[in-house]
Amino acid sequence: MARVEKAGLRVDEALATFINERALPGSGVDPRVFWEGLSTLLHEFGPRNRALLDRRDELQSTIDAWHITRRGATIDAGEYREFLSEIGYLQPEGEDFQIETKATDPEFASVAGPQLVVPITNARYALNAANARWGSLYDALYGTDAMGDLPQGRGYDAQRGGRVIAWGRKFLDEAVPLAEGSWADVASLTVCDGALKPALRDAAQFAGFRGDAAQPSDVFLTNNGLMIRITLDASTPVGGQDKAGISDIVLESAISAIMDCEDSVACVDGEDKAVAYANWLGLMDGTLAEEVQKGGKSFTRTLNPDVTFTAPDGSSVSHKGRALMLVRNVGHLMTTPAVLDRDGNEVFEGLLDAMVTTLCSLRDLQKQGPKNSVTGSIYVVKPKMHGPEEVAFASEIFDFVEDTLGLPRHTVKLGIMDEERRTSANLKECIRAAKHRVAFINTGFLDRTGDEFHTSIEAGPMLAKGEMKSQPWISSYEDRNVDIGLACGLAGKAQIGKGMWAIPDKMAEMLKQKIAHPKAGANTAWVPSPTAATLHATHYHQVDVHARQAEIAAMKRPARLDDLLTIPLAGGRNYSDEEIAREVANNCQGILGYVVRWVDQGVGCSKVPDINDVGLMEDRATLRISAQSLANWLHHGVVSQQLVMDTMRKMAIVVDRQNEGDENYLPMAPGYDGIAFQAACDLVFLGRVQPSGYTEPVLHARRLQAKADRAA
Repeated sequence: MARVEKAGLRVDEALATFINERALPGSGVDPRVFWEGLSTLLHEFGPRNRALLDRRDELQSTIDAWHITRRGATIDAGEYREFLSEIGYLQPEGEDFQIETKATDPEFASVAGPQLVVPITNARYALNAANARWGSLYDALYGTDAMGDLPQGRGYDAQRGGRVIAWGRKFLDEAVPLAEGSWADVASLTVCDGALKPALRDAAQFAGFRGDAAQPSDVFLTNNGLMIRITLDASTPVGGQDKAGISDIVLESAISAIMDCEDSVACVDGEDKAVAYANWLGLMDGTLAEEVQKGGKSFTRTLNPDVTFTAPDGSSVSHKGRALMLVRNVGHLMTTPAVLDRDGNEVFEGLLDAMVTTLCSLRDLQKQGPKNSVTGSIYVVKPKMHGPEEVAFASEIFDFVEDTLGLPRHTVKLGIMDEERRTSANLKECIRAAKHRVAFINTGFLDRTGDEFHTSIEAGPMLAKGEMKSQPWISSYEDRNVDIGLACGLAGKAQIGKGMWAIPDKMAEMLKQKIAHPKAGANTAWVPSPTAATLHATHYHQVDVHARQAEIAAMKRPARLDDLLTIPLAGGRNYSDEEIAREVANNCQGILGYVVRWVDQGVGCSKVPDINDVGLMEDRATLRISAQSLANWLHHGVVSQQLVMDTMRKMAIVVDRQNEGDENYLPMAPGYDGIAFQAACDLVFLGRVQPSGYTEPVLHARRLQAKADRAA
């Protein structure tokens, strides 16, 4: 690849061109200051980054040795905890404290609601996520199985539409009840003397209207800090069917959205990184646009404008039309060939992300139009950190970046992903390490499970991955994340989040289960699509999260660290041959289905059919748990290498069938010698020696190989 020299760095030409011609002009940052600052960051912080990774390896080797000497013996919780403290894996807890984060946006401080996570390299997905701030409840109900079944046939089904209307009326009765009667009986909506007619039980829930007060086109209501827009248009099929002429109920849905440079993308070189950074810049300066083909028509999708309406007192109100956007940088592990240091070595990708994504974010702070952050903050999510030292290091990185780019201290707010075992076991001290920046803590069950498998791999064979959610450590993990977050003062300042609903086609089940997240005190939780965000938003109308957080804080629940550290061993469990074969097939199929798209097509996140042809949202976190589960069973002889390889070949045929409609797909069978198949095998058979069980080293190497082969 062509490179250019910049302040002692050799930078991929595509990346350098993007920075010089698009990111720097208009930023107010002198190009020389930027490049010299980046060079200093990479050269001075790089060795410290390496030392932190070496510390991970040192701790892992010590833990491995401890388990090997006790293999077969029952693990005493007290002895185990004492051992982890002696080696520094567990840090002493300091005095109680409250975070000091300032200037967080309402989406963090006062409004609870769904959060989307999307690959930043896909401009269409990114725009859809940003625009998912508002979503049609009627469309979400009509087009999914949320009411128990799917729509049949083509065209509008008035009977199904009637069911949607009834569902919507019941929702309104619960969220914004009338002073008398039911929304099902409403024949018209008008505004008189600043009040809605018919009257609401709580008049303060009326937020405003559009159009003529006597015959408004839209009525805006509010509940638990979230907006509800009732649209009236009797000329539409739905409005014409409705006695009040209500054509839609539109909900404030995805309150925030993470634009992901990490788990859901396949960025392996400077060309890929330039695409990611360019899309983030376009979101920040408002210029991102994408040509979309839909229904036989072509149109340009851009960021939605703000929503304006008339308040009860007659004044004009403007409400955000887009989700508050965060950018997820990569973790501390990976290096990238996008930039080489003065010695010709790849630089740490997380350091590069910190400087460039913050540079791009300056456009939001400087622009005159609708802003992403109304408080002048930049939101960066930092994943896969191990313990307080690594969180403190991340905070120091942004100290340096702010100084270099001329930003006030703590402009960059930090999201801490609580997804590694050493972080969850030391969560209070991790939050303390970024107490001036932290705006978000979020559990990540899949990565956390992958780390569970890897950290304790020498302890013995683990339970099958499907049994993990019933183990003591997971309930402790989820509760502690909320309890510690509340004790550290995140309420009213920061998000406490929960993980992803991974089955995008099962919305009825999501409606049943995901209400558990706001009930648990989480003021956000991840969803896989704008439609899911709208449906999940109904949960935040049912649960007042801020009141729930106050209840939980008053409970003073025990910390249960020993439960958190309980290793999910299979113990005396003897799986039958049939159970083993089914588990191996399920894992192999999932690994292959995801990896073949990642390596061959550069798709970092997609809906991948599982072994039963049910579409699941897969990213590197789901891949990590599947690969480490098999690596654990291989290491302890529960399965043989031959069984796994035979199953890989069988499942490659299944995955080939599932992708036969994709003209860009490269079949794995019958040769089983393609780069993607090799990558899947590496993840399992070399899984034991992957750093922390991460999948990135294998995926990046194999994707680079595939790109090189195509270029040759």
